[in-house]
Amino acid sequence: MNQWKWVNQFQPQTLYMATILCYVDAVFGLLFGFVATSVFAGLITIAALAAGGFGIANEKKWGYSAAVASATGYVLALLYYWGSDALQDISKLISFMFAAALFLLLVHPMSRDYQRIWFK
Repeated sequence: MNQWKWVNQFQPQTLYMATILCYVDAVFGLLFGFVATSVFAGLITIAALAAGGFGIANEKKWGYSAAVASATGYVLALLYYWGSDALQDISKLISFMFAAALFLLLVHPMSRDYQRIWFK
């Protein structure tokens, strides 16, 4: 039997949804492009989001760290490149809302407490 999980429905709701959003952001970043200083930086962020989601699902501390770092970088990149334009264009606003939701789910006290106690 395979020991690796893609999602873990037994985790708190915040971590479960953060795992799914990590995968969704990574896939959309591959399909529609990613806001970054270079193609290499965009690919690193996409890989970190996917690896972070996989690590969270398997209760690894490195996965949580990778997800938080990549979500923070993604939100900051969107703010830097779009600024106030993100509030005027609906597609930019939706992208920013998904990135901000991922960041907030990861730093929620329930997520932080669970990963501090149970992750290896």
